[in-house]
Amino acid sequence: MEMTGRLFYSVYKAYFFSKLHQKCYMDTWEIITHLGENREEYHGAMIPPMYQTSNFKFDDLSAMQTALSDEYHYPVYSRGNNPTVKILREKLAALEGAEDALVFNSGCAAISTLLLSQLKAGDHMVCIAKPYGWVKYICDYILKAKGIQCSFVEVLDNDAGVYAYIQASNENTRLWYLESPNTFTFEVTDIAAVALASKERGIITVIDNSYSTPLYQKPLLLGIDFVIHSASKYLAGHSDVVAGVLCGNSESIKEIYQSYYLALGAVISPQDAWLIIRGLRTLPLRLEQSSKSALEILTAIEHHPRIEKIYYPFHHSHPNYEIAKLQMKSCSGLFSIKLKVDNTEAIHRFCDAFKVFSMAVSWGGFESLIFPALAFQVKDETDQNALSWKIVRFYVGFEEVEVLKNDLLQALAVINS
Repeated sequence: MEMTGRLFYSVYKAYFFSKLHQKCYMDTWEIITHLGENREEYHGAMIPPMYQTSNFKFDDLSAMQTALSDEYHYPVYSRGNNPTVKILREKLAALEGAEDALVFNSGCAAISTLLLSQLKAGDHMVCIAKPYGWVKYICDYILKAKGIQCSFVEVLDNDAGVYAYIQASNENTRLWYLESPNTFTFEVTDIAAVALASKERGIITVIDNSYSTPLYQKPLLLGIDFVIHSASKYLAGHSDVVAGVLCGNSESIKEIYQSYYLALGAVISPQDAWLIIRGLRTLPLRLEQSSKSALEILTAIEHHPRIEKIYYPFHHSHPNYEIAKLQMKSCSGLFSIKLKVDNTEAIHRFCDAFKVFSMAVSWGGFESLIFPALAFQVKDETDQNALSWKIVRFYVGFEEVEVLKNDLLQALAVINS
C-alpha cells in the first residue's frame, strides 16, 4: 500500500502539478469571476443580484407541478433552490473539481448532514484523532445514540494514516473521515493511499479541506468521495459569514439534497451566499498573502529558545513534510507553536501580551489571530487525544508582516518577565 501510494504520487506530482494544477490555477479566475453569472439576465450587472426571497411565482399549474417534481433544478422555495445560492454552488463545485456542491448555514451542518445521510444503525466509522471538536461531539453523542460506532486513529509518521484506518476497520465499517491537514496540530494524511485502500474495501471517504481550500489541495482528484469545507474561513474570507460546503458526485449530492438537505433545512441564506461569492473574488490573492507571511514569520521564530515545536505542514520539521509537499500545491497561513514553558501562567502572559494579533476562534479573514489550547482548560498531558496546553495556534492575516513578526517576538520576550 505504501509503495502504491508513493507510485501514485510520483505520477501525480509529475503530471497534475505541472499540468492540471497550473491550469486549475489559471482557470480559477474564470470560475470566480464568470462561472454561473448570466449577466444578460440581470441587465449586465457585473455583480449578480441577491435573490432575497423565500418563494417563487409560477405562471400556471403545469409550471408549478414541474418545479415541485424537481426542486433540485427549479426554484420553488429558498429552503432548497435559490438563484444566488445556485451561482455559489456552481463556483464551489468547479473550484473543487466536483460535479456538484451543496451549501449549508454552517460547517457543522454540512458535516452532520453528510454523516447522517451515509450512516445507519449498526454501521461503524473511522475518524482522524483530534478532529474539529464538534465532529468528535457528533461521533461521541449523536451518532452513538443512533447505534453508530466511531473509532479514532492517529496519523502515524511512517505511513501517514493508511494502516491506522485499515487496522481500525471491521466488516461494519462504512466511512472513513479525514482532516488533512487538521487545524490545530496539522497532522497530514496520505490522501491518495487512504482513498485507494477505501476503494478496495468499499468504504466511503470524507475529508475536511478547509485548511487548504480547493486552490491548494484537490482531494477528489486523489480519490476521496466527499469534500467538506467550513466556508466561514478562507472561502468567505471576511469574518462575517458562517457557512459550510459539501462537494461530491452529482448522483450522491442530488440524493442528499432530496432527502436530508431539504428535510433538515440547514440551508444558507441568499445574503450569506452573496457574501461568499464576493469573498471568492479575492481568494487566490488572500491565500497567497497569508501563506507568504506565515512562512516569513516561521523563519524568524523557528530557532527561538521559547519554542519547543512548530506545527506547520510545509515546515521542514513536520514528520510528513514530503507527503504534504506532494499532495498540496501550497500551505495556508495557519500554524501552531508549542511553547517551552513550565506553567500555565506563562501562557497567560504570552497570550495577553499581543498588541496586533487578536485572540479569537476561527480563521481565514483579514485579521491575524491567536487561539491558545489553554482556552479549553486542557491540562491532562496523559490523554493522547487531548491538545497540549502549551500549544497556541496562529492565523496570519493581511497586516504588514514585519508588524506581525515583531508582535510575536515581543510576546515571546514577555514570557521571561
